[in-house]
Amino acid sequence: MKFLLLASAAFLAMPGLAHAEDAGSGDAGTIIVTGKSDGYLASDSVTATKTDTPLLDVPQTVTVVTREQLDDQASRSIADVLRYVPGTTIGQGEGNRDQITLRGQNTTADFFVDGVRDDVQYFRSLYNLERVEVLKGPFALIFGRGGSGGIINRVQKTPSTEAFTVGGFASINTFGSWDVAADINAPISENAAFRINATYESLDNHRDFFEGERYAVNPYLAVDLGGSWKAGLSYEYVNDQRVTDRGVPSIATAAGQPNRPIEGFRDTFFGVPGVNEAGFEAHIVKARLDGQLAENLASSTTVLYGDYDKFYTNVFPSGAATGQAGTVALDDYTDPTTRQNFIVQSNLVWDVDIGAVTNKVLFGVEYADQASTNQRRDLILSSTTLNLANIVYPTVTFGALTRDTVSDVKVFSAYVQDQIGLGQHVDLVVGLRYDRFEIEGTDLIRTPRPFARTDEEISPRIGLIVKPRENISLYGSYSQSFLPRSGDQFLTLSATQENLAPERFTNYEVGAKWDIRPDLNATLAVFRLDRTNATTPNPENVTTTINIGATRTEGVELALTGRITPDWQMSAAYTYQDARLNGNDAVRLAQVPEHQFALWNRYQATRKLGLGLGVVHQSSQFAAIRTAPTTTRLPAFTRVDAAAFFKATDRLEFQLNIENLLDESYFSDAHNNNNISTGAPINARFTVRVAF
Repeated sequence: MKFLLLASAAFLAMPGLAHAEDAGSGDAGTIIVTGKSDGYLASDSVTATKTDTPLLDVPQTVTVVTREQLDDQASRSIADVLRYVPGTTIGQGEGNRDQITLRGQNTTADFFVDGVRDDVQYFRSLYNLERVEVLKGPFALIFGRGGSGGIINRVQKTPSTEAFTVGGFASINTFGSWDVAADINAPISENAAFRINATYESLDNHRDFFEGERYAVNPYLAVDLGGSWKAGLSYEYVNDQRVTDRGVPSIATAAGQPNRPIEGFRDTFFGVPGVNEAGFEAHIVKARLDGQLAENLASSTTVLYGDYDKFYTNVFPSGAATGQAGTVALDDYTDPTTRQNFIVQSNLVWDVDIGAVTNKVLFGVEYADQASTNQRRDLILSSTTLNLANIVYPTVTFGALTRDTVSDVKVFSAYVQDQIGLGQHVDLVVGLRYDRFEIEGTDLIRTPRPFARTDEEISPRIGLIVKPRENISLYGSYSQSFLPRSGDQFLTLSATQENLAPERFTNYEVGAKWDIRPDLNATLAVFRLDRTNATTPNPENVTTTINIGATRTEGVELALTGRITPDWQMSAAYTYQDARLNGNDAVRLAQVPEHQFALWNRYQATRKLGLGLGVVHQSSQFAAIRTAPTTTRLPAFTRVDAAAFFKATDRLEFQLNIENLLDESYFSDAHNNNNISTGAPINARFTVRVAF
């Protein structure tokens, strides 16, 4: 199957084909609506409220990265996308998954696709996306458990009856990584269309021994059934095989000062070649039905079934280096997981006026059944240290099981939300969600020991929007969320955790949004997020958690997005965050830089030539929660990126992206005190895009 997919994608990417984003763009011929955008600026979102709502009328921070911006920045991963979204930081994810921190809250599970939960741990591709939406602050009313600091929603490309288009691209970078992708949109009739996206990536980077490949295909059929009813059926197959790389360790600095990442080992692999591997395979089927039950009553139902099979095996640094030419302690394990997700989500949207008061009322229910198996097995190393003066990798054999669990999670949710228009200048958004979260499982390695817990939670949301002018909104928002004690992956539940209440998250936010012009928007948000009953990974033993009580993240976020002039597009944002243990300012939360700034520009110098320039800055951050003076601190960094775009013909475009133009030496992210990723040196990616 891999060979056929590679051959198909390469063929479809030949000259004479169309931009992937051109297929099915615009409103004409669209069967399933996913939101509107102009260049880098999105004007609305179906995700934030589960109703088609202008972003100006959403009382919370929402950052949308459009397809055009994804392409201009040559983004290939969620990490690539979020580097230009301040208020978010990328975690290393132990080299096998997407992991992020939003407003001080670390998560591997707050990911969604078209508003439906996508919580398995893996690296998500961008090949079949129309846009990526980053919603910040708790969103339990819309998304249920989790969503504590925010969520990432991927919006899938959909078929269109407008025109037959075929498109694709091929690219290669200076590390030797290359990829091809194809996008075909084919109208079947006036009322039906078929779209297929496919990609293949050969993975490589600056790190020794790193390699891998990822390929995926996503056929999608959409049909206008008549009488306002529309249906869609999507299937996605994903296969990802790569080296598990957990970066470099830390090293001590002056006594009483934080440790720092070790330098001089930017490319050195601190695992075991041939042993550190991660594999992921998924089959995901998604069906959707939309229609009008009455003139003012719309219905939407989505059913998702996903079958996921994943493993990762890793040897990694488990302590700080004893010196620049000293030794580093190693630890190890292998971890296979399977999961089957079955999720049904159904919504009714009722538009009703009561006198001069307008109401857009959302009624929704959701049911989920998620069955998981997970094991963890120790490895046996011939040596549990690496000598930095003369690195010799140990031999490895597989040891005994340390974890073996099966679990099943059943969730039932019901929610109601009303977007109330009180005249031309005041809107009110109010809602409540009920969740019943039930987990049952068995720890097979201990006797065995069954475990179970049921939580019933109510999550409120209220937002007030005042619009002194049609293009300006001032808002205040209050929202809550929760996370059950089985964590965001619900693989185990200790006897102690069974008796603990869920973690709770409360967000307060005030802000302003200003559509300076229809193609230029500015936003300002001031927020505070409180977390109670909080736990965090133990910096001294990352396989366990510790209770830390209550945390608080306070901050300010400013953004400017859109066209400065007809030829100049910009995406710029700054975020200040203060994230700490409530009542103890000395305990700082992990992976939350105090200052973040990101700026991306594209300037169309001539009809054929475009230029891009980007700057990303992060102040220093702690790799793990700072519970000791020696907690590792990642230094601040500033990275400059550049791009050039040349449109040879209407069908052929060349693109050059240069990452880290000034060859800054930096540490991009971390998983804990001694698993720290090194930033890539200067490198370039050359892309050919074709249109037909």
